[in-house]
Amino acid sequence: MYIAMNRFKVAPDCEEAFRQRWLQRDVLLRTVPGFVSFQFLKGSAKEDHVLYASHTVWESYDAFVAWTESEQFRQAHASAGEGSKLTIGPPVFEGFEVLQNIGG
Repeated sequence: MYIAMNRFKVAPDCEEAFRQRWLQRDVLLRTVPGFVSFQFLKGSAKEDHVLYASHTVWESYDAFVAWTESEQFRQAHASAGEGSKLTIGPPVFEGFEVLQNIGG
């Protein structure tokens, strides 16, 4: 398994617009081979930002790479950067190979 995360620092006055942009978008991940799950996460609040993250789980690193090269990826990211600036800086990507997975 492989986990791909993007962390976003969102200005407090942009938080609602940022959340709505994520929650109202078309989700194309379900159509991609190797996709397991997606979570949209809200983290801690600091004085100047609130931390958010997108978290996807893939069957393998190769499945994740195939997503990044897919038409669905291009469609999902076509409007990236449009509209008002909602984040402080670009997202920070982190990728993880799963070494142990204990289900519940």
